[in-house]
Amino acid sequence: MRWKDAEYTGWGRVLKAEGQLARPEKRAGLTALLAEKQVPAIGNCRSYGDACLNSGGKAVDMTRLDRFLGFDETTGVLSVEAGITIGEVARVMAPKGWLPAVMPGTGFATVGGAIANDVHGKNHHGAGTFGQHVAGFTLVNHQGTAYVTPDSDPDLFRATMGGLGQTGVIISADLQLARAKGDIVTVTERRAEDLDAFLALFEASDATYSVGWIDAKAQGDDLGRGILEEAETGAGLIPAPKPSKSVPMDAPSFALSSPVVKLFNAAYYRRVPARGRSVVKPIEEFFFPLDRIHDWNRLYGKRGFHQFQCVVPTGETEALREMLGRISDMGIASPLAVLKRLGAGRAGHMSFPMEGYTLAVDFPNKEGAARLIKQLEDITAEAGGRIYLAKDSLSSRQRVRAMYPEFQAWAAQIAKADPEGDFATDLVRRLGLREAS
Repeated sequence: MRWKDAEYTGWGRVLKAEGQLARPEKRAGLTALLAEKQVPAIGNCRSYGDACLNSGGKAVDMTRLDRFLGFDETTGVLSVEAGITIGEVARVMAPKGWLPAVMPGTGFATVGGAIANDVHGKNHHGAGTFGQHVAGFTLVNHQGTAYVTPDSDPDLFRATMGGLGQTGVIISADLQLARAKGDIVTVTERRAEDLDAFLALFEASDATYSVGWIDAKAQGDDLGRGILEEAETGAGLIPAPKPSKSVPMDAPSFALSSPVVKLFNAAYYRRVPARGRSVVKPIEEFFFPLDRIHDWNRLYGKRGFHQFQCVVPTGETEALREMLGRISDMGIASPLAVLKRLGAGRAGHMSFPMEGYTLAVDFPNKEGAARLIKQLEDITAEAGGRIYLAKDSLSSRQRVRAMYPEFQAWAAQIAKADPEGDFATDLVRRLGLREAS
């Protein structure tokens, strides 16, 4: 297996790595590679910061190990290689009446990455996290190759779900799919005039899928205004998908200047009539709205961007108001800001969700962004919330450990699975997650 020198980045393009990558096409090649040296695995590098980076070291690129291995039509259990994407699973299985039970905001996330970050989707309030629908997975580490299930080794299972790839390399997984009524979604869109109205809509919603776009530029009486989308799968005539587009170059700095974003947000808010509306969309257009704009991260220019994502408990919604006030006052947020209602479900020690509300906002990597994100993290910590490590590029060791109360249980399992620290990545080193104290 050939190692090739490479420079690669997280999706935010702020943090970069130089190292060597290998891209095996078959399991035999991967097995031979790992027998020679244990190294971390990466997928499509859709983590925004440095969770997928290994500067100065080696990593195995799993994206060519992307095959369907089998499907039980009776139980709905699908066996796949870890490099297959969530979007490909949805594309193939939706016409058969099945979908991944949980889908993140991009279909380009691999199954291995979805496990390593225990991703959540627009149905977390009802379905929990991705890892809660994994029947088992095949894992390679210093202890050998093992098929791990919640029953066979519950501690290792929980350490792997949301475990940032630190227990070993996931080769394949068995996924419990969810029944789908068809391969379209009916989406109801409603305006929320401020944060209180937004939260009330979420609390009253009984939709299977729900997600909110929030206007991070709004101020005063409009603070927290946005659009709630509620959706159900269905059957019927599939609307013609919108054509894919590409961002051919790094955008100039003025493309996401404050006046431009403010105008865009105002127009986007008003695109939904005051009375609301219902529309029918192809599945991928609802679940993965930005995927049809290839390389959309280039809109932030050469310097890239940070995403801040937190969750705060249900009773701490005033923390959301304070955060939105700070964001609007600073004036550097992009149009990409999302609010979702989360339930209590989580599969791993280091899984992000808790019952409450999650806010995700993109910030161009410009002056003031890091300072603002630190303020937002402070508010999150004071509210008893946590930040999402799949999106993080700025947090500190002390902050993260305090936010994840099961950290010590996770660390004990990692020490067993990888005593030499061969699977450590840039994020793990930056946050000192493999250090004793």
